[in-house]
Amino acid sequence: MRKFITLIVVIASVQLTKAQDLETILLASEDASLLTQNYLNPAMVGLMYSMNGGWATTAKVHKKFGFDITIGVNASFVPDAAKTFAFNPADYPFLSVASGQNKLPTVMSEDDTEATIDVSIPNGDGTSRVISFDMPGGITEDLPVNAVPAPTVQIGFGLPFKTDIKARFVPTQNYDDVEAKLLGFGLQHDLTQYLGPLDKLPLSVSVLGAFTSMSVTYAMSDTNNSDNVFVTNGEAEFKMNTWTVQALASLDFKLITFYGSLGYNNGKTTAKMKGDYTLTYDVEDSNGNQMGTVQEEISDPINLNFEANGMRATLGTRLNLGFFKIFGDYTFQKYNTATVGIALSFR
Repeated sequence: MRKFITLIVVIASVQLTKAQDLETILLASEDASLLTQNYLNPAMVGLMYSMNGGWATTAKVHKKFGFDITIGVNASFVPDAAKTFAFNPADYPFLSVASGQNKLPTVMSEDDTEATIDVSIPNGDGTSRVISFDMPGGITEDLPVNAVPAPTVQIGFGLPFKTDIKARFVPTQNYDDVEAKLLGFGLQHDLTQYLGPLDKLPLSVSVLGAFTSMSVTYAMSDTNNSDNVFVTNGEAEFKMNTWTVQALASLDFKLITFYGSLGYNNGKTTAKMKGDYTLTYDVEDSNGNQMGTVQEEISDPINLNFEANGMRATLGTRLNLGFFKIFGDYTFQKYNTATVGIALSFR
């Protein structure tokens, strides 16, 4: 069986969510949504934290009509506690784990062991629809770090009144069966100008607000992707909105900048599985005797919501080589995030 979900962010121009065998989880019947939610949660949460990173590497804004082009990557580290999820049989009326495990790997686990899930759905006449499928393990076994990346390409432009406008834009990109696009805006306003004599010091203070929206769709081909699921017009759709507000401070010297921020993150994601699906079940009686097969037709079966929010604090350093900048910072939050990158900045 191929990987259930592979979440990869395409460097510089597109963020990609590629799904494989996503439809197999539908065999979990009415428990499919909860099982999918628990399995995908750390990847979705990590991506939301990553998307809110890298908006500023100094509290100092551009002079009017100054601008910068920044290329960076944010990587949110998945906590150990989020690498597995508890499988509580009481939460899943129709499911059981054949091996009796009470914890299963999430998509961001290093454990790629597939667990066999048994589904038994009473028909109300003494028979049950019975099916088994393999719940996949994690996808990060071969990665150098267990983190959810989010590369960024950003432009900043100096406006009047000591304000910068920032933009992240990726036009619609297509990669195999995946289509993705991203749009983000930010505003950073200088507060040092209101602090009297302090504006003569290398200290800068500002406030930042930013919003990012991303959408990714994965088209499933009309095919019998497993022995038990037939897909027609199948599509997995992810839509993500994140925003952040931050107070920033920096010490700006000719060769080096030290910067930090304190703020708040918020993110919401919807994940939907659309299309028509034909599920095929073996039928057994109460004694386990085979009684043939049945088929079930379902449409648009999955609609999930993920959220990530909380305080954030960042510390970072930037090396200033004329208009060429090299920066790195670390953000302390629920999923701690490292950011590195380069920038071309013209005051």
